[in-house]
Amino acid sequence: MLSFDLARLPANIDLSLNQLTETYTQCPKCGQKLLPPLPPSAACPACGIYFFKWVNRLGVYVLPQGDDETSTSANDNLLSELFKPLEKMGAMTFYGRCFSLVFLVIWSWFLFGYDYRYGEINMSFMHDILLPIHEAGHVLFRPFGEFMMIFGGSLFQLALPFGISVAFILKNRDNFGAAICLWWASVSLIDLSPYIYDALHPMMTLLGGKTGAEGGPHDWIYLLSSLGQLSNSQRWGAFAHVFGGLMMLLTLIWAGTVLWRQRMHLDKHL
Repeated sequence: MLSFDLARLPANIDLSLNQLTETYTQCPKCGQKLLPPLPPSAACPACGIYFFKWVNRLGVYVLPQGDDETSTSANDNLLSELFKPLEKMGAMTFYGRCFSLVFLVIWSWFLFGYDYRYGEINMSFMHDILLPIHEAGHVLFRPFGEFMMIFGGSLFQLALPFGISVAFILKNRDNFGAAICLWWASVSLIDLSPYIYDALHPMMTLLGGKTGAEGGPHDWIYLLSSLGQLSNSQRWGAFAHVFGGLMMLLTLIWAGTVLWRQRMHLDKHL
């Protein structure tokens, strides 16, 4: 939709009704016939003038209130950028990434298959990687109060891989690397799901050697109690496990799609 301030029009200007519409069938400057009609944001193919600029030049103030077509186009472009491969990649690097993706697909099957109700993932190699990151989060968020210090462990465990994923997109333009880091974030969420589930009836042995029921420092007993959600901890744990698995699947599809497109951009000399 467009709105105009007709009171600001110069007295000697006679604007046709065509100039005040949302599409143009004729250029308001040179008179060029336009087939198909063009929106105000387009330029005349004959004289090159942008229609909205010409109307503003005549004293008509155009107030855009939304352009669904432009918004849709921008969303499509963003989605296209996320699946765009690197301009060039050596064959060795490409096949190494293919092998890595196959390995992650197989590993993901096992990681998601661990029973979150009994914390089976805590025996995995991935948990040993994530645990120091979790503990570092408590230290980083300590200045922000007790709640954030305790929440900071879980938050940092998710935020670190997510932040690296964003950096891969914005700085390196490496969508495969971004997808793998987001896969890492999904595994982090799956890794947290037993911890969340355990809060209601704590049986998990914590770092200090005690369970939450024995007075061990159980983050999610404190967090869910503070939010009045302790009774729903098992539901939240199950949700974290399922959502993490879905996120894991989507990131692997993303990585696979980028690699499939990358095969057309290989430099065999690298």
